[in-house]
Amino acid sequence: MRIYEAGDRPQELIDRLLGVWESSVRATHLFLSGDEVMDIRKYVPDALSGVAHLIVAEGDDGCPVAFMGVQDGTLEMLFIHPDSRGKGLGRELIRKGIGCYGVERLAVNEQNPQARGFYEHMGFTVCRRTELDGQGNPYPLLYMEMREA
Repeated sequence: MRIYEAGDRPQELIDRLLGVWESSVRATHLFLSGDEVMDIRKYVPDALSGVAHLIVAEGDDGCPVAFMGVQDGTLEMLFIHPDSRGKGLGRELIRKGIGCYGVERLAVNEQNPQARGFYEHMGFTVCRRTELDGQGNPYPLLYMEMREA
């Protein structure tokens, strides 16, 4: 895994991560139309550039296959290319986020039950729900926090 701190993200990396993001979203966010994915895609490069800590998992060929972004104890993003799902990368990323960056909270789309189940398995529990996403769209968000031990 490679760690990129703010200001240390070449455009080639952002472009490759954008591909991982889009593949992941198309495989897991089935509630979004193709047009909605393309609309959201416009904002992803700024999010990738701006998040404090960007942790990237690479395949054997050195190309990114998964990544997460963390800021102030919040998991801001976690995306895994569909070809790399089910291989433990999500678990590895979350553990690194918790251990190294103090991740204790996140938000997940309610219509993505696989992601919710994964985060619950990793020790998070739903503490709040909103009817709209952060952009005011009708996609409820579940806010999750790390369970007390």
